[in-house]
Amino acid sequence: MGWLPVFKKEMRLYFGSPVAYAVATFFLFVTAFFFVPAFRGFADLSMRAAMQPQMGGNLNATESILRPLIYNMAVVLLFFIPMVTMRLIAEERRAGNMELLLTYPLRDGEILLGKFLAALALYMLILVLTLFYPATVAWFTRLEWGAVATGYLGLLLIGAAFLSVGLFVSSTTENQIVAGFGTFGVLLGLWLLGWFSDTTQGALRTVVQQAGIIEHMDSFAKGVLETKDIVYYVSVIGFALFLALRSLDSHRWRG
Repeated sequence: MGWLPVFKKEMRLYFGSPVAYAVATFFLFVTAFFFVPAFRGFADLSMRAAMQPQMGGNLNATESILRPLIYNMAVVLLFFIPMVTMRLIAEERRAGNMELLLTYPLRDGEILLGKFLAALALYMLILVLTLFYPATVAWFTRLEWGAVATGYLGLLLIGAAFLSVGLFVSSTTENQIVAGFGTFGVLLGLWLLGWFSDTTQGALRTVVQQAGIIEHMDSFAKGVLETKDIVYYVSVIGFALFLALRSLDSHRWRG
């Protein structure tokens, strides 16, 4: 449990400053722009179907509202996650606190784990707040909660993958702004890989497509659990944290 003091310190920093509140407000405000039009459109179609029953055969709230919302929330994370991770290590290095932290009786892995889990805890709290959206839909119509749970599992995994990448980028610089833009650039690159697959053929196309980080959200958004998608995100998390550990280790040796 050597990571616990680091975790508590990071949580105090998040909630003792405007960071957590600003990030949560930003995320909820932007996702509301996707939810409200979809909800109003579904409500309008439902009213028409009540007057013309033949129109209501294909109405499905999960398909029409929640699945697009979950996919769009994943898009918002591309801009949201760098705000959460950019200061995790970069600010410690800029302020000279990293050297002090490395003198504590903690392993580098415990330091990284504490910081990663704190960022993940903040992200999970914000995800919990977004449950207001499916709860609102369920108040008015039937909802497939199994599909919603699968979608949120996908959001948790892709968010954790983004956080681990952000933690690694933050470990390579002393500048928060550089860390933020660097994280966005790496995530955007992983995002665009799926689009580039359309310009390739054969086995190369499959490899590039499977390397694209957003491609693996499709099944989750549709309410389908695929082992390959879970393995992909877990692999990204593990590899990014490994790179962050090596970066921290090299910083220790450089003094």
